[in-house]
Amino acid sequence: MTGPVPPDPSPGPPGSAFANVASVDATSPTPPEPADEHPFTLAIDIGGTGLKANVLDHTGNLVADRVKVPTTYPMTPQLMVEKLTELATKLPEADRISAGFPGMVRRGYVLSAPHFVTEKGPGTDVDPDLVTAWSDFNLAGVLASSIGKPCRVANDADVQGAAVVDGKGFEVVVTLGTGFGTALFMDGRLLPHMEFAHVDFRKGETFNDQLGEPVRKKIGDEKWNKRVRAAIAYLDTLTMFDHLYIGGGNAPRVNRRDLGSVLERITVVDNSAGILGGIALWEAHHIGVQGMNE
Repeated sequence: MTGPVPPDPSPGPPGSAFANVASVDATSPTPPEPADEHPFTLAIDIGGTGLKANVLDHTGNLVADRVKVPTTYPMTPQLMVEKLTELATKLPEADRISAGFPGMVRRGYVLSAPHFVTEKGPGTDVDPDLVTAWSDFNLAGVLASSIGKPCRVANDADVQGAAVVDGKGFEVVVTLGTGFGTALFMDGRLLPHMEFAHVDFRKGETFNDQLGEPVRKKIGDEKWNKRVRAAIAYLDTLTMFDHLYIGGGNAPRVNRRDLGSVLERITVVDNSAGILGGIALWEAHHIGVQGMNE
């Protein structure tokens, strides 16, 4: 890596005021110095349909307008890094990088990339050469080298969850978008990622097969919502969650009126959390990102 991570002023959740502002006597002619807004975090949201990025200050506030480019296919790891590096040049310089990736990521290495191993995008044929290229690819290390800043990469649902969880008890985050994502937290700490998206869900199909955007378009929102309710029941039985957060581009399509008694333990969150969660990867000790390439 190119250098040490700038120290955080103090631990705390995104959006809290961390900087210490020196106090002065009311009679003093010298005004207090402004709080340092650094470190800046380049937050990247890697999606099956779009690559988005922005820069956040130390409190989680945006310091620029978001930049975005469409995700094109076929998508090799090298092309991904080139596109993300180009996005970074359109934003203010940051001190560090956080990226959310739609697949299994461990210690910054990609273990699975279901969208990007396909020839023309989700739902199309898998290219064996792309499977090989993405397998065990050091995305955090290569992206850090390309942009010139230390980098942390986690699953995109993990990053989104880091921005929205309350930090009390066992919390589960579900993302409904191009595919189906999950993240698990205990008392605000991100746990190691589990890729439920590719586990058998019903009728011999996976969560991705039954709940992703391609099938929602095919079967319509009413049938899709029935499957969402079944998925929530599955996760509740499996984890007995204290609270469930639903995010992703299709979260607004969830019919909350049909969720029954579990509704009181569910919150639908804005999709912007995919960017805002980037700062949280650097501010807390998360088991799920321990030992990243820094």
